[in-house]
Amino acid sequence: MVFDPKRFVAGLPNLPGVYRMLAAGGEALYVGKARDLKKRVASYFQKHGHSPRIEMMLTQVASMEVTATRSEGEALLLENNLIKSLAPRYNILFRDDKSYPYLMVSGHPYPRLGFHRGAKDRKHRYFGPFPHAYAVRESIQLLQRVFRLRTCEDTVFENRSRPCLLHQIQRCTAPCTGKIAPEPYAEDVANAVLFLEGREDDVIKGLTEKMQRAAERAALRAGGDLSRPGARARPRAGAPIRRIESRRGRRRGRLRDRARHCLRQPGDDPRRRHVGDRSFFPANAEGAEPAEVIAAFLEQHYLEQPMPGLVIASEAVEIENVQVVTPSHGERRVWLDMARKNALLAIAQHVRDRATQEGRLNALREALGLPEGAQRVECFDISHTMGEATVASCVVYDRQQMQKSEYRRFNIRGVTPGDDYGAMRQALERRYARVTAEAGKVPDLVLIDGGKGQVGVARAVLADLGLHQVCVVGVAKGAERKPGTEQLIIESEARSLELAPTHPGLHLIQAIRDEAHRFAIVGHRARRGKARTTSMLNEIPGIGAKRRQALIEHFGGLRGVQAAAIDDIAKVAGISRPLAERIYRHLHESAAA
Repeated sequence: MVFDPKRFVAGLPNLPGVYRMLAAGGEALYVGKARDLKKRVASYFQKHGHSPRIEMMLTQVASMEVTATRSEGEALLLENNLIKSLAPRYNILFRDDKSYPYLMVSGHPYPRLGFHRGAKDRKHRYFGPFPHAYAVRESIQLLQRVFRLRTCEDTVFENRSRPCLLHQIQRCTAPCTGKIAPEPYAEDVANAVLFLEGREDDVIKGLTEKMQRAAERAALRAGGDLSRPGARARPRAGAPIRRIESRRGRRRGRLRDRARHCLRQPGDDPRRRHVGDRSFFPANAEGAEPAEVIAAFLEQHYLEQPMPGLVIASEAVEIENVQVVTPSHGERRVWLDMARKNALLAIAQHVRDRATQEGRLNALREALGLPEGAQRVECFDISHTMGEATVASCVVYDRQQMQKSEYRRFNIRGVTPGDDYGAMRQALERRYARVTAEAGKVPDLVLIDGGKGQVGVARAVLADLGLHQVCVVGVAKGAERKPGTEQLIIESEARSLELAPTHPGLHLIQAIRDEAHRFAIVGHRARRGKARTTSMLNEIPGIGAKRRQALIEHFGGLRGVQAAAIDDIAKVAGISRPLAERIYRHLHESAAA
């Protein structure tokens, strides 16, 4: 049946919602949102003078689907979810697998400073996003020196009987043991929040006045003699302020560079520091206007991020509830020029990187006889310690880069310890049984960190699942186990291949193999550490399942038990003082061993 745009538009409601343009095969061409579905969809077929890109898209539309929503905001959320799941050919997409780190001030009666990445809880306050974890941790260290707020987990805070080392080195006021009353601690928290909001001048002014009054009181107690010890309190207390001022003097100019635009966060002072930048590269943007690219980025990037109060952009765009300006002169123009310069540098580096990756991938295709379109590589590695806590890793290389969001780990169970063949078989079966069942992405090449035995196992598993077309190659260490001497085991052709140490294809294999090895080791160490801590509790005489569970629930986990003092452990129901001493001694002696 031929698609009739006029008839379709006539049946649409004047409601907010999302529309999907579909090709003859049912694949999504474009997903869009609308304040008024009828007017927005009609505009595609009633207007002339569309860009060549849109004209090309309209010639391929075989059908359309719409979903009405209760509000435009709900339509935005649905549009974003559909774009992620359908990956339409004509939507401009920005992919970045990393979630940004934030600095968190918790909603606890005695709030803590913390590093946060991931979903947010409304009861806490978040400041950021920061470009990398180091910037968050550096900020936490600065706030600790100045405001002395706690950073310990709530489970540790609630079970301490004496101040920790941070209190001794004057990095925490020890609210856990009542060393500071709620009111002055709340004042410190408020000042820290002001500082994070960019109001350093208000903070410094308030602290200066407070220290001045403290110095005057100390001078009176010292009988007016400023040379006496009590009168020297102000210079010592003023050191944190000088640290703030020196940092401000070294780091003027706060900037958030994002692709082709510059952002200013709510409440930012122009004197604040530049904490870093990150570049994004759109997909499906060929032929799109610059304003369209920027609008797509802002809507996608800030759907799950706090929207800034002001956006400085190189193109005029309209975003609901946000002021977007395109300055022609002044300080804002300087920021925009800086963003543009960084964007040009990022583009140049991106082109160089893509050329390198493309060259490596082409060389690998040629060496292994892979088809021209082959680009997805999945690599497996096994990690264990003498058969203990075996973990298999699977890392993915696709679209000329590592796809970290698609990495997977497999905790191996039910296999004889040290049986690498059995572990590899289980990992591959779990991975590709699911891929086959869910019609997932099938790799063009599977790399196995191992020799003929592991490769044979991999080939058998894939054959049983009907994936005969997948090329399987083992990466075996050379005679001297040095990089560049690897033997490539090509099972389907019953041959091995040794590429030159300078071969670009070998460099790509080494990078993917090393990433699989790293990812497996991280998972193995985490599993081994958890297993050993659990076994330590199991080995303590007098600790059965109920007491073990009571300890874990009371301290919020095994690490909390390890961090607890004897007095804290003795507070748990069913744990006597002698048993608490035995638990403490066993855990710490085992850790030392």
